Amino acid sequence: MSGMRPRIRVVAAVCSLFLLAACASQVSGNASTSDYADPRGPTVIGNDTSAESRVVAALYGALLTGAGEKVRMATTRYTSAADTTRAVVEGKLDLAPAYESTVLRALPGGQIAPGDLAATLSMALPMGIDALPPAAAQRGIVLAVGRDTARRHGLRTIADLRKLGRPLTLGGPASGDPEAPSVSSLAKVYGVTFVAWGTSTATDVLVLRGTDPLIARRGLAVLADPGGVIAPEHVFPLVGAPYAGLKARKALGRVSVPLTTEELAVLTASVNAGKDPSEVARTWLRAKGLLG
Repeated sequence: MSGMRPRIRVVAAVCSLFLLAACASQVSGNASTSDYADPRGPTVIGNDTSAESRVVAALYGALLTGAGEKVRMATTRYTSAADTTRAVVEGKLDLAPAYESTVLRALPGGQIAPGDLAATLSMALPMGIDALPPAAAQRGIVLAVGRDTARRHGLRTIADLRKLGRPLTLGGPASGDPEAPSVSSLAKVYGVTFVAWGTSTATDVLVLRGTDPLIARRGLAVLADPGGVIAPEHVFPLVGAPYAGLKARKALGRVSVPLTTEELAVLTASVNAGKDPSEVARTWLRAKGLLG
């Protein structure tokens, strides 16, 4: 029996070397792609090229840094929210701003359906990817009319447009967006007859993103969608599970209530005007008492 012990030690040592080599190879493979997640390193935060995504990513970064977490912004520039969603799922990013309907469309077999979107997301996301609670803000499609028109005719919801008693033109910057409602779906649910009018803003009813600065600039009234024709697009952190610990969840959750659609629109407008997203984010967080 005593003669066997040296052999056991040798075998154990060889096995250990194999395991170390395999681990080193795996780490080396990840390091070859600059933005791939490394559980031992800082949280890699990504965003798309939109001003909105850039400032929300900056909010996330500032909150995590303030909580003592190490973060860095990804060097890769992603074109769309669908691209950042796929990057998080593939492990190229640890965290990115995401939107409910966009995430579902980006996932294989993802479907947009009425009901509990939180539950739908939970079932659709692969294991190891978490959708943290959303903020009040959403950048989803909205229908809007002039404030004076809304007051004069008592327009609060899309259904109220029937009070105008005539076919209405429907257009605006987001009218060609894949998430924009069709005239047939609006007619079916609300009984309102629309004539599509391209991207012109000279229409009866405008199709916009909820964070479009045009809403505040022109004093538009956003119409409620009680029939649920338009899928919601609340902003939330999409994160890899290793980076979704209690400290990170608490830090990111601090903006859930104060980050409304109106507030996000203001932040987006500042970035569109050329201000640095990180500075805009820190200034806003300090003003809200969320950052020291």
